[in-house]
Amino acid sequence: MRSLPRWVLVPAVLGALFVVVPLAAMVARVDVAPGRDGTGGLWALVTSPASLDALGLSLRTSLVATACCVVLGAPMALVLARATFPGRRVARALVLLPLVLPPVVGGIALLYTFGRRGLVGQHLEVLGVEIAFTTTAVVMAQVFVALPFLVLSLEGALRTQDTRLEDVAATLGARPTTVLRRVTLPRVLPALASGAVLAFARALGEFGATITFAGALQGVTQTLPLEIYLQRSADPDAAVALSLVLVVVAVVITAAVHGPGLLDGAARRPAPRRRARSVAVEAAPDATAGDAART
Repeated sequence: MRSLPRWVLVPAVLGALFVVVPLAAMVARVDVAPGRDGTGGLWALVTSPASLDALGLSLRTSLVATACCVVLGAPMALVLARATFPGRRVARALVLLPLVLPPVVGGIALLYTFGRRGLVGQHLEVLGVEIAFTTTAVVMAQVFVALPFLVLSLEGALRTQDTRLEDVAATLGARPTTVLRRVTLPRVLPALASGAVLAFARALGEFGATITFAGALQGVTQTLPLEIYLQRSADPDAAVALSLVLVVVAVVITAAVHGPGLLDGAARRPAPRRRARSVAVEAAPDATAGDAART
């Protein structure tokens, strides 16, 4: 605090209050105990059949979407961070475009691509495959909006990573796959984990693209944010209770991303020299085979 001017505290506190006070007002609105007639209450609202269906569907689809983001996003981040090709800046801008697009625009784009009369969907319908307004559409909408979060986190870590250890491993004869598996990925594992958690959080809270591309069918496409939106007019108490559930999940996710257990994983990884020796041992067979082939 000695290096900061005191006036900085004023806008900092105002910004914190701007975020915290609305959340506190929502929490204060929740009726934890049931009413005099025995109905209502936080637990009853959260455990209603529609709420449980929406919560279960949100968790399942968000987990699947996060796995898809890891499988697709990690290679994308590697290519954007390490490969050199014409139009790389344009490719990065296109990959990160869902960050600035309204989610409903993404839903419209997905609908006109994978809908019944979409660019790809019309050909899939001939094969008997329908994607729009199904659970698969929910996952695709979540992947569309969450993928840039993982790519951005992992690409930043790859760009700031010292590549000398990778160069040493390659000089020792390790193949690119071995270098990637034994050197590159372990060193960016905390960034990959934090990016995956952020992608899961974004997928869990997705609304606009989902309702546009998948609709709101209970048990099929009606996720928790859609349930909150539909209950906002029909049952405001239920909407507030379900919103509180999402707030709790968001707090847990934020604590996981910025907690010491996840981001300090680098301190528990082997030292660079030790890792270099292990890579050298694994690279030895490759180098020996290469020498034998040359002789």
